[in-house]
Amino acid sequence: MPQTVCSGTMFTTPSGFSPHLACADPGEEEEAPQEGSGPGACLADGPPITSASLDTLIQNLVPTADYYPEAKVRKFGPKILQLLTEWTETFPSDFRDEKMVGHLKDIIHRIAPCDEAYWKTLNQVLQKLSQRLALMSQGEESIVKVSLNASSISDKLVAFKTKPPPIQKDILSICTDPYTLAQQLTHVELEHLSHIGPEEFVQAFVQKDPLDGTQQPCFSDQKKKTTNLEAYVRWFNRLCYLVATEICMPAKKKQRAQVIEFFIDVARECFNIGNFNSLMAIISGMNMSPVSRLKKTWGKAKTAKFFILEHQMDPTGNFYNYRTALRGAAHRSQTANSNRERIVIPFFSLLIKDIYFLNEGCANRLPNGHVNFEKFVELARQVGEFMTWKQMECPFEEDRAILHYLHTVPIFSEDGLYLASYESESPENQVEKDRWKALRSNVLGKT
Repeated sequence: MPQTVCSGTMFTTPSGFSPHLACADPGEEEEAPQEGSGPGACLADGPPITSASLDTLIQNLVPTADYYPEAKVRKFGPKILQLLTEWTETFPSDFRDEKMVGHLKDIIHRIAPCDEAYWKTLNQVLQKLSQRLALMSQGEESIVKVSLNASSISDKLVAFKTKPPPIQKDILSICTDPYTLAQQLTHVELEHLSHIGPEEFVQAFVQKDPLDGTQQPCFSDQKKKTTNLEAYVRWFNRLCYLVATEICMPAKKKQRAQVIEFFIDVARECFNIGNFNSLMAIISGMNMSPVSRLKKTWGKAKTAKFFILEHQMDPTGNFYNYRTALRGAAHRSQTANSNRERIVIPFFSLLIKDIYFLNEGCANRLPNGHVNFEKFVELARQVGEFMTWKQMECPFEEDRAILHYLHTVPIFSEDGLYLASYESESPENQVEKDRWKALRSNVLGKT
């Protein structure tokens, strides 16, 4: 079914989920890991450290009168350059705030005079940051325009089978090749993913330190920059409703069956490509109640392949089958010889839930007050893997007519879907009859 953006009720603990990364029981005593005893002690010395206090981390990072991480500024400078470069490239949205830009320029003015080569490098950092911020703004503006265009007309489309002739094209008049449509869906997915930065995951689930005694629910702070992440969830929902609309819209049973078979083939091609998000959206759209109740239509369609795809995305065992397929796609991506084999687009809602439960199920700090390194390393691994997948450039040629259709075609609202479904196949019980009568009155103004 369509997904909802993060809320207090969005997440339910998946079957089989058991956080194990240093998720300590607050009631258990734990021996403190070995830490350096002085400001000059390096965390990298000795056996691996799995936790440390914030004071120790700060002592190892901040110079003092008796301690300097690097004795010579010319050795320390490149490390600062590397930090600033990676920071601005990975989290450019941090610098939308003029205050942060001011801090960045202040650091630059402090270290640039140390070496003439620093000036050139730092100027490049600023130029690239400016370009990234401009691209982010353009991407968000385009997403907003598409969303407004689609939402402004979605509720205007009613069950126009009662108004001959139909006033809009259908998907089969735009594209008859399932592989081509799967390619264009992959274009849309990768376009959305390209705008999502790792900072949006941080913003989506950020909470104040538990020691502060206050917490912020995800997406509650309007200042948080989760625009692209939320837009991607809206795209998933739109694709669900678009699939359902296309199936419910045709007046004849044979035509509806053809659309069902077409989307089954599109879903299969998405699976082969590695586009699991579109695959799940198509399956969800076909499983929506207004579509699933069309028993005569489904009886006319060839559905064996659909049941196979449903099995692949079955939520049983914490989506065991899907996770197996995702690992296979990830392995294929790592060993691929062509860009077409490198595509991995995960089922995004499940990815968010995994990260959410890892964040919620494992403490930021251990009972001894140390930072839980293992948790954050695993969070970084999962987000880092996603960042690798999202940087993939789509290898398929764009079809602007199909892309325009996907973004702008009117779609039924939930009431519109039910009305179209009842108009296609009559209500089977009194509850459906009453709802049909109410919808005809409310939507069509008929009794």
